[in-house]
Amino acid sequence: MLAFPCNQFGAQEPGTDAEILEFATSKYSANFPMFSKIEVNGEGACELYQWLRSETDGADISWNFEKFLVDREGNVVQRFNPMVTPEEIEPHVAQLL
Repeated sequence: MLAFPCNQFGAQEPGTDAEILEFATSKYSANFPMFSKIEVNGEGACELYQWLRSETDGADISWNFEKFLVDREGNVVQRFNPMVTPEEIEPHVAQLL
């Protein structure tokens, strides 16, 4: 699991990278890599999210916590909407292991 904070959705991530990391670890016990804040939609979208979107349906990221499952070879296997929990994705991950 990798996290890429983004402030493009209701200004939910206005803080610095350090503040976002502190919030995620203290409130949600996040224990996975947290990267610097990026843009995921529009002209300023980072290359990773441009690629992730192009490998699925091409649609913009709808909200924070949209998820992509990538296999060991780097292929995007599936895209999950923000309401899908990590626990619901777990069987899909298990199939790839």
